[in-house]
Amino acid sequence: GIFINTTGIGTVPEGVSLSSASASEGDAVIVNGPIGDHGLAIMSLREGIEFGSDLVSDSAPLSLLTVPLLSRFSGIKAMRDATSGGLAAVLIELAGDSRKGIRIEEDALPVRDSVRKGCELMGYDPLHIANEGKLVAVVAKAEAERIVEAMRGNELGAEAAVIGRIEAGPPGMVWLSTSFGGERVVDVPYGDLLPRIC
Repeated sequence: GIFINTTGIGTVPEGVSLSSASASEGDAVIVNGPIGDHGLAIMSLREGIEFGSDLVSDSAPLSLLTVPLLSRFSGIKAMRDATSGGLAAVLIELAGDSRKGIRIEEDALPVRDSVRKGCELMGYDPLHIANEGKLVAVVAKAEAERIVEAMRGNELGAEAAVIGRIEAGPPGMVWLSTSFGGERVVDVPYGDLLPRIC
């Protein structure tokens, strides 16, 4: 077969400083759109499983979204793409690096019905499903609404949402406030849940 490898090389613009260790209590956590599309689309194709609707991978060049945001807003503290391990893995890494807690709201999570139903059918958690065109941003609370509005003005962020906030602690922990009024700890997935193609 043919194996193609690519490497991206670039420089950090002057004045831009992003670090997952810089998250502060009260900061907002944002995603740029629905999670889980890529992983479920790949499973559907590889395993021949139909989930009742056409699933399409969310692969996208996120620089088309991030570069304009970074040039416009100073309150963006961290950005990560939610690939392997999905949203859960990224949030846990952010919480660990910043030595803060993160609380997300289940009702605020953008998840397509087809992805939600597919995960329910297969016993997966949408938080653990791989993405290829989704990012997680930690931003200052004062700029959160304007950053989401700016994201929604871009095709790659049309369904952006604030999904949670940074809390004082417990350090390294991520909590999900459920639709039923309870809460649960968000943990990393065990092993490779879904096949990757990149």
